[in-house]
Amino acid sequence: MKASSQGPTPDSQRVVIEDVAPSVDGGRYPIKRVVGEQVVVEADCFTDGHDAIACEIGYRHESAGDWTRSPMLALGNDRWRAAFSVDRIGTWLYTVSAWIDRLGTWRGEFARRVDADDLHIAAQTGADLIAAAALRADGASRARLEDWAAQLRRIQPADVLRSVALDADLMALAQRYSERGAPAALCRDLRVTVDRERARFSTWYELFPRSSAQAPGAHGTFEDVRARLPYIAEMGFDVLYFPPIHPIGRTRRKGMNNSVAAAPGDVGSPWGIGAAEGGHKAVHPQLGTHADFRRLLEAASTFGIEVALDIAFQCAPDHPCVAAHPQWFRWRPDGTVQYAENPPKKYQDIYPFYFESADWQGLWRELREVIVFWIDQGVRLFRVDNPHTKPFAFWERVIAEIKREHPDVLFLAEAFTRPKIMHRLAKLGFSQSYTYFTWRNTKDELTEYFTELAQGPEREYFRPNCWPNTPDILHEYLQEGGAPAFRTRLVLAATLAANYGIYGPAFELMEHIPREPGSEEYIDSEKYQIRSWDLERADSLAPFIARVNRIRQANPALQSDWSLRFHNVDNDALICYSKTAASQGNTIVTVVNLDVAAPQSGWVELDLAALHLRTDATYQMHDLLSGARYPWHGSRNYVRLDPARAPAHILLCSQARSERDFETSRELP
Repeated sequence: MKASSQGPTPDSQRVVIEDVAPSVDGGRYPIKRVVGEQVVVEADCFTDGHDAIACEIGYRHESAGDWTRSPMLALGNDRWRAAFSVDRIGTWLYTVSAWIDRLGTWRGEFARRVDADDLHIAAQTGADLIAAAALRADGASRARLEDWAAQLRRIQPADVLRSVALDADLMALAQRYSERGAPAALCRDLRVTVDRERARFSTWYELFPRSSAQAPGAHGTFEDVRARLPYIAEMGFDVLYFPPIHPIGRTRRKGMNNSVAAAPGDVGSPWGIGAAEGGHKAVHPQLGTHADFRRLLEAASTFGIEVALDIAFQCAPDHPCVAAHPQWFRWRPDGTVQYAENPPKKYQDIYPFYFESADWQGLWRELREVIVFWIDQGVRLFRVDNPHTKPFAFWERVIAEIKREHPDVLFLAEAFTRPKIMHRLAKLGFSQSYTYFTWRNTKDELTEYFTELAQGPEREYFRPNCWPNTPDILHEYLQEGGAPAFRTRLVLAATLAANYGIYGPAFELMEHIPREPGSEEYIDSEKYQIRSWDLERADSLAPFIARVNRIRQANPALQSDWSLRFHNVDNDALICYSKTAASQGNTIVTVVNLDVAAPQSGWVELDLAALHLRTDATYQMHDLLSGARYPWHGSRNYVRLDPARAPAHILLCSQARSERDFETSRELP
């Protein structure tokens, strides 16, 4: 696909290729897709003067030796477009080439000529070009082109000659064999990281295994988690994510509610990794063994659930690495190791690794081997804790090496930090990213943020994963809004984003009390103690969550992000947006009441063109949450939502065939 090694020719230097899309930072980083998706490539391609040009894309999987080439179509104003589909995971390459199109130039000039003598002279020029193309063809194609050239050389009436010369089918045939000369090409091949479908659509459930025992206060095991799999599957989750499952340090162990001094029997934080029993490759002995863990993975797969592990590259003071590799840590002048801090927060039970150590290569190699170890156990999903506190170069190298050997492995970046850092991590290879969703609560905030995620240039590499809560974050909205707030945030996360998750059972059981006023920390946080959960509580949101997740699974429109469009509502307490899967004829319109305290009503103004509906369309809206069906007409329709009953409509839009459809549709299914 590159120009000749002899260097650029006058022709290739005349052609300009610029503003190629999609590309990330000029091709420095790959774009992202999942298997089965298209890559639509556009570029500005032009030359000086009046010559026509031709353009094509080339693409291939990195393991393929040959390029597949497809012509690009002119969009106008020197913009060109073509598309290709990716049918397997791994890295794909694509590029754009363009060249002076001699035949196209001749045809364009011929079409503009009116003088008979000019037409006959131009026809001779075209005949020479076509005859040269015929020499590169064979069989029937060669014969057709030779005959066409002969026809152009005959003296015949101008109107007949014009008809012969401008034959579109023969021109397309000749273009296949015409001499291209040296094409202009991009200075580098562009890349696509192609992942499996779970990178685009997933539903996560976070669970502390040690809190899964049936007996109150008992330490849970992997076998206890196996017993909970039907409950998780019934709610519709396909990813079960565990905080760290390793031995927990005893030195400087934190007590309940993050107290500095642990009392006898306090279990400590799972993120204080490492003790005499082992480090990052070990399993906490009270959870079970590696064999027990592998059996859990196998059992989860029978429910369609994949287990994700937490990767937290840090150590407790008694982690074996601290004694074996003291050079991997930063030492203070008083002879102690620097513990983790995020002022005013202090994490005395955690030692960060020192990535600029003189032995940084040994450290980086060992941390890579931690991930490989768990891949060998059968894990293919990793949630990475605070990746922004480790070097960018480390993640770029390690993720690239891992995905080269295991292209089905996915990484979720838990980086609640500044936007440019979050985006850099996504560019470096993280498959999904946590977002600011938790702190976007008003209509304007949600609209602006999710329009950016779905329609901005970052969508090519940044896949959002939205969480209403985490073990670290209990937002004020959930603290004060009661059950309506939990239902509202659940619907928003599940319908705005194709990837979302909850920290349970705290979410479905509506844990909402902070450690102290103004804090986003939970009282009696599960990070520092074992919790017992009454999963049979009558007010549990589990049935509501299950219904929402079934809606996601049944509607392709909710399984990707790029079709998201917001629609006007004349009430700022109501937000309306849609997603479409046009190829499957699936359109979902969601309307949410953001006011958790009072009913709200308003007029929704739909962009019918975005929903592929006529301006005067009559259509049916089936509320998949309540089962109710509503006849809507045109763009403007009335809604009223009472948060005490249902905070939202999740509406399946379908065009009605007749008024009779509406008469029957008012009944519940």
